[in-house]
Amino acid sequence: MIGADAQKFFVLKAKKGLITDGFFARIRHPNYLGEMMLYASFAWLSGHKEPWFVLAWAWLGLFVPNMLYKEASMSRHPGWAEYTKRAGFLWPKIF
Repeated sequence: MIGADAQKFFVLKAKKGLITDGFFARIRHPNYLGEMMLYASFAWLSGHKEPWFVLAWAWLGLFVPNMLYKEASMSRHPGWAEYTKRAGFLWPKIF
């Protein structure tokens, strides 16, 4: 999560456009995936089911709409179609 955010910050500072390498080579939203994994680990460690309901609400109500908005914004860049064929939305495409 932090690595993807740092890559995005420094790459976009140097050159605007679509980032298709590094953390973003196989997944289009690595920062969101990292954040979801972090929060899921806290919910799992709690040993209760209630945190999972809160996370489901946050993920479906906040994260997914933001990712879809980001997808719409990024789709205007050249190379978007090729990039989506090789990079998964929220889970890496291996092959």
